[in-house]
Amino acid sequence: MALEINAPVFPESVVEGTIATWHKKTGEMVRRDELLADIETDKIVLEVVAPEEGVLEKKLKEEGATVTSGEAIATFLVGAVTASKESEASQSKTSTKPAKPNLKTSPNPAGPAARKALKEQGLEAEQVTATGKGGRVTKADVNAYRQGATSQPAAVPGSVGDDGDYERHEKRVPMTRLRASIAQRLVQAQHEAAMLTTFNEVNMQPVLDLRASYREKFEKVHKGVRLGFMGFFVRAAAEALKRFPSVNASLDGNDIVYHGYQDIGVAVSSERGLIVPVIRHVEHLSIAKIEATIRDFGERARENKIRIEELQGGTFTITNGGIFGSLMSTPILNPPQTGILGMHAIKARPVVEKGQIVVRPMMYLALSYDHRVIDGREAVQFLVAIKDMIEDPARIILEL
Repeated sequence: MALEINAPVFPESVVEGTIATWHKKTGEMVRRDELLADIETDKIVLEVVAPEEGVLEKKLKEEGATVTSGEAIATFLVGAVTASKESEASQSKTSTKPAKPNLKTSPNPAGPAARKALKEQGLEAEQVTATGKGGRVTKADVNAYRQGATSQPAAVPGSVGDDGDYERHEKRVPMTRLRASIAQRLVQAQHEAAMLTTFNEVNMQPVLDLRASYREKFEKVHKGVRLGFMGFFVRAAAEALKRFPSVNASLDGNDIVYHGYQDIGVAVSSERGLIVPVIRHVEHLSIAKIEATIRDFGERARENKIRIEELQGGTFTITNGGIFGSLMSTPILNPPQTGILGMHAIKARPVVEKGQIVVRPMMYLALSYDHRVIDGREAVQFLVAIKDMIEDPARIILEL
């Protein structure tokens, strides 16, 4: 029985996707729920799996092709089929060693996806080592060439002084949909928002002391959940957002939407770039629950298992450049939100307390905000409120 393999049904916010990778070849046997292909959208990568045990009969969309929600991308033969016509022909030749293909004389050395990749990379098929059936160049061959896995890029001589020539390597990589979406949103924020940034610094010693005193007991009671810094900042932000509703607002055309809840996005890194899954109703969550949720987001982001609905919405965002060593930065707004908090590296610095110079573990905080909605006074007071709660964590619990 033949079936159509369709792209997943995309959410309303996703218009189209791209076939990023085919994990199976035409004629290859697959098991039920085995991964067939990845479809990349501007938010996440969606997986397409086999509906039953059978054979991938024909690919209707090659790698790099654009697909819409629910569109057919392949046909599939259900049942214990041993091989397709192509694979049977291939198996019949296994007794003899195949001749090395001559790519220069091949009438069709590359398939559609490979030809597109060759054009994007500015390459000729003859430059790439072919591994496809019948001596055809595949997109994987082009990518391998680009990454130096099968052959080295062409060297461009460049004379430096009298020391001779050096190889100057370059590679051109198409921007992924996620990276293109990030770029578009960042440019949108800079062009459309009246974005300003205010800074402050916070003494992290009270939180460090609290963690040192209760870390082991916290992990034991909460079944391995670590007591980090993000839980304190997310809870402090939720309390501050209650006091300054404009920082928790979003813009919809000429309307300002004030949200009566705190859905805070926390930026986490993945191989494909920075993504911002959203913790819902933070105002009702404990620090332990927040820490567990952030850890879960981080693990699933690395495995590309964040669901698209977890990236939608959000009334405020927190990003922590400190984990990469950033001392200070100006975070860019995540439209249509009106505020984003930037955390940074903790550094021991001399500060003045009660007329005395002491060394404290200090962190710079940055709040970028949309001046169309938030006044400077509100922005400064919001950041001071977070500073006060972090420097006296009891305020978070007592909502002071």
